[in-house]
Amino acid sequence: MTSTILRAGALTALLFGTSVASAQPPAPSAAHDHNHYRAKQVIGTKILIAGDTTVGTVDDLVFDDAGNLEYLIVENGGKLFTVPFEAAKFNVEKKMAVLSLTAEQYKVIPTYTATTYPSFYTPTYRTETYKYYGVTPRELRRPGPPVIVRP
Repeated sequence: MTSTILRAGALTALLFGTSVASAQPPAPSAAHDHNHYRAKQVIGTKILIAGDTTVGTVDDLVFDDAGNLEYLIVENGGKLFTVPFEAAKFNVEKKMAVLSLTAEQYKVIPTYTATTYPSFYTPTYRTETYKYYGVTPRELRRPGPPVIVRP
């Protein structure tokens, strides 16, 4: 039976110009891909600000309609705050991410609770949140290198 299936697969490959896939699963990569993160690597990540001060951990993730990771929801003592994903600089091995915020900026960061989530995609909320962290929403960024205009 198995040899019949293998012959049929080889015949199909010959007729359609494709190769027969190996039954072996791909070998796990020895090196970690630093350009991609898995959700389980992000959730629970410690969030730090200037001075290596821990301000919470990633509690949840928010994706946009296109499936792109938009926000990290960070929890600290029952309070939540929103961080644009691009604003966090990750170190996956140490399970931490750093925000470019001072202690003074962190003290006045808008917070909410699990029962009072904000409307993440209202234009005002998005603009204010991204501006607070000094980053630009993905759809407003120009592709390629920045253009330098000289007089």
